[in-house]
Amino acid sequence: MASDFRSRVLPRIALRMCVALASMASIPAVRAAHFELPPLAQPPTSEHHVGKVIWADLVTPDLDGAKRFYGGLFGWQFRDVESAGKDYSVAFLEERPVAGLVQRTVRNGEQRQPAWLTFIAVKDADAAERIAIAHGAKALSPARTYPHRGRQAVLADPQGAVFAVLASASGDPPDYLAAPGDWIWSSLQTADAGTDAAFYQTVFNYEVFDASSDDGREHVVLSSDDFARASINTLSGDHRHPHWLNFVRVADMNQAIAKVTSLGGRILVEPHIDNQGGNLALVADPAGAVFGLLEWSDTQSTQASK
Repeated sequence: MASDFRSRVLPRIALRMCVALASMASIPAVRAAHFELPPLAQPPTSEHHVGKVIWADLVTPDLDGAKRFYGGLFGWQFRDVESAGKDYSVAFLEERPVAGLVQRTVRNGEQRQPAWLTFIAVKDADAAERIAIAHGAKALSPARTYPHRGRQAVLADPQGAVFAVLASASGDPPDYLAAPGDWIWSSLQTADAGTDAAFYQTVFNYEVFDASSDDGREHVVLSSDDFARASINTLSGDHRHPHWLNFVRVADMNQAIAKVTSLGGRILVEPHIDNQGGNLALVADPAGAVFGLLEWSDTQSTQASK
């Protein structure tokens, strides 16, 4: 889903987003012993789709406000979990868990930006962590197990983009076209798409396809199981910190944009058609966490073209 929106707004927010994601990485260390999350697949399955984005966590200073915003925008419903003095809420779409929201108070003088953390499926979190570190990544939160959910680790890739790996204990969600309100796409914005593509290919065994466009920057698509999983796009200019950006599918972009503003969010990049025919927009929730909206028809497909 290559697009030129990244050159307009993301440079001003990317560094603060990465700091926020790094701060999230410390949460599992103090909560793992008592922290229980719902399984990703219910009933459990034997499906595993290595390289698929299967979860996202939001760190926010206003958990109640985030629930009002995302519930109003996507129809998500929430079940709260409290452990070790920290608040966490699981978002559900039609009784299926789709995201987690964790509250983290920003202290005076801190420069942390609320942000989403991307989780990518693996079969073995420890092995993925070892391979990633051997190829230049850093472990921000070493692999640890959560009852019912599985084993996960939070890492920073060689260029500094923060992501997590998750070996689901219940199997991965099946491959299907995301319903409105669900995650449909993820995009890594980075300084060197080719170098980062080689890193992620090594860790997740992706197939890599060139998706370069007329903007003069490198774009690639990462694929597994004959499905396009994510894109990597080269940022232009200086002082732009690499980061992952996740998109939620919407049925009607105009209605979604109107809801964003009515619920207190901001439009960072107006809707526009990308090279694959999707209608994209970049928005921020009331606390400042950035994510994408994608209007994608049922006749379109994220299946990779061979």
